[in-house]
Amino acid sequence: MTNRVEYLRSPNAIRERCAQLFELARKDQLSYFRVDLSQLDAVADYVIAVMRADYPTLDVPFHSRWRHFEIGNIPRIQLLETALSDPLERAKAKFDLVIPSVLLDAGAGDRWKYYEASTKQTWTRSEGLAIASFDAFCQGAFSKHAYQADAEGLQQITPERIGQFFQVSAENPLVGLEGRSHLLQKLGQTIEQSPDLFGEVPRPGNLVDFLLRHADQGKLSAVTVLNSVLIGLGEIWSGRLSIDGINLGDVWKHSALSDDQLIPFHKLSQWLTYSLLEPLQDLGLVITDLDQMTGLPEYRNGGLCLDLGLLQLKDPNLVEIAHSPDSELIIEWRALTVCCLDRIADRIRTKLDLTAESLPLVKVLQGGTWTAGRKIAASLRPSGTSPIQISSDGTVF
Repeated sequence: MTNRVEYLRSPNAIRERCAQLFELARKDQLSYFRVDLSQLDAVADYVIAVMRADYPTLDVPFHSRWRHFEIGNIPRIQLLETALSDPLERAKAKFDLVIPSVLLDAGAGDRWKYYEASTKQTWTRSEGLAIASFDAFCQGAFSKHAYQADAEGLQQITPERIGQFFQVSAENPLVGLEGRSHLLQKLGQTIEQSPDLFGEVPRPGNLVDFLLRHADQGKLSAVTVLNSVLIGLGEIWSGRLSIDGINLGDVWKHSALSDDQLIPFHKLSQWLTYSLLEPLQDLGLVITDLDQMTGLPEYRNGGLCLDLGLLQLKDPNLVEIAHSPDSELIIEWRALTVCCLDRIADRIRTKLDLTAESLPLVKVLQGGTWTAGRKIAASLRPSGTSPIQISSDGTVF
C-alpha cells in the first residue's frame, strides 16, 4: 500500500494515468472530450505570440506565486527583504508567506476584488488574492510574530478573519471562503504533526531546513520538494480519497482507467512546489529535474486548449451547468490538459529552437500557456470566465 501511495504522489503517475485518458481521447473513446492534434501548431503559435509580447528576449521566469506579488511592477517583496537581513530567515519568511498564499489561490470568482491601500489600486482574481494574502501576512494574520506564519496563528484563522483581511462583503463575495479558512486551519494542525519537516516550534518556513539537509552538493531535485509538500501537507485536504488512512489529496477516480481507476493531478501542490523553488535558489541551491514536474491542470491552461480547439467538448450544452471536481467531465478535462501542455511545450521549443533545459515546462506555463489561457478567455467571454463552470470549494482550482 505504501508503494501505491508513493506512486500516486509521483509526477510519473500523473503523466502515466493522464496518458491513458489521452489515448482514449485520440480514439474518440471518452465520454465528454475529443482531442484534435491538428490544432497543436496554431495553439503553439498563439502561446509564442503571447510569450514574445511579455518577454521579448524570451527570458521567462518561473510560473509561480511570486509573479503575482510583482503585479504592477511594484517591489512588494522588498519589504520582506529589507526587514530580514539574514538569508536563511528571509527564505523561511518567504515560505511562511507563499505556502498560505498558494493555498488561498483557488478561483476567486468574477465578482470579488481587492483594494490595495498602499498603491490605491484594485486587483482581482489570482493577483488580487496574492496581494490580499501578502498584506494579511505583513499585518500578522498568520502569527503573533512579524513576517511569520506558524501553527498557532494558522489554527486561529476563521472565515470571518479571512473575510476581514480579504475585504469580503455581500457586494464583494469571495468563492469558497469557508474552504479557504478550513484549509489554513488544517495547515496549522498538519505542520504540528511533522516536526522533522516543520520544526519543534512548527512553522511552514522550517521546511527550508529540511530541504537544505536533503540537498546533494548544492543541488536539489524539484521532485524532492514536491514529495516534501505532498507528505508534509497531505492531511490538509478534507473529504478526499485515502489508502490505509493516508490522504491522497488531488487524486480522483475515472471509470475508464485500468487497475484502481485512480488519477492524480496534485495541481496546488505542484504550483506550491514551483513557488518554493525561487527562495531556495536565492540560498544558492541549483534546482534539478524541473521537467519531471507536470503542467498544471486548471481552468486557464485547460481553457486555452478548449478555446483554441485542441480539446473539444462533445456536448456543447454541458457548458451551461456547473460541474463538480470529482465529475468525470472535469477529470477528463484536467487529464487531457496535462498531456496537451507537454505537447504544446515541445512544439514551442521546436519552433523557437530551444531545449527543455533552456525553456523548461515551468517557464512555458508562465510565458506562456496560463497567460494565453487568460487572454483568449477575455476575448471570448465576459469577465474572462472559464469555458466550463466548476463547482469549486476553494481547494482544487
